[in-house]
Amino acid sequence: MLCDAADVSESGYYVWRNRADRATTEREARRLELSETICEIFHRCKSRYGYRRIHAELLRDDWVVSDRTVRVIMGEHGLVSCHPRPWRYCTKADGTPPASDLIRRDFNATEPGVRFVGDITQIDTWAGPGYLATVIDLFNREVVGWAIADHHRTDLICDAIRMAKRNKRIKRRAIFHSDRGSEYTSRQFRRCLKEARMRPSMGRVGTVR
Repeated sequence: MLCDAADVSESGYYVWRNRADRATTEREARRLELSETICEIFHRCKSRYGYRRIHAELLRDDWVVSDRTVRVIMGEHGLVSCHPRPWRYCTKADGTPPASDLIRRDFNATEPGVRFVGDITQIDTWAGPGYLATVIDLFNREVVGWAIADHHRTDLICDAIRMAKRNKRIKRRAIFHSDRGSEYTSRQFRRCLKEARMRPSMGRVGTVR
């Protein structure tokens, strides 16, 4: 009845329906392949690419797709790019006279517990930046003290020194070498070194060398 009403043959109707079904299946297969490719690019670039950069990658791979489609598919899969902030030195000189350089670029030690180096490293996380302070024995490059916090105040490096004091036999008048950051030139840190029977030594800003 429908074929008669539309003035089409029954065989023509089935040819049209099968062609439409096949086109739908092909579209679904292509979209599935596109989704898998987008996810692969996103994870390969460590979640840093947004939809525009992923769209550019797809065009380079000869995909014919709009950036809007890429954005929609990323939304369907919950793919949200992250934009890490540029790395910066934690070091901030505060005008306090630095200690003398007792190391003089000789980063070796003939015995344990006499020469140490330390620094603060910023670690970016999803929850925000974290800071790691370390104390390393130059005799064998062993990390003998460390501390982690969400700040890089002097308390952080003092905690690392105290751990080193607990973990390692520090000889009297041992050297602790660092950069000239305000944390290392503070009176609080000088008192901490004195309690650990250590002498401060400093290199130029931004490096322990």
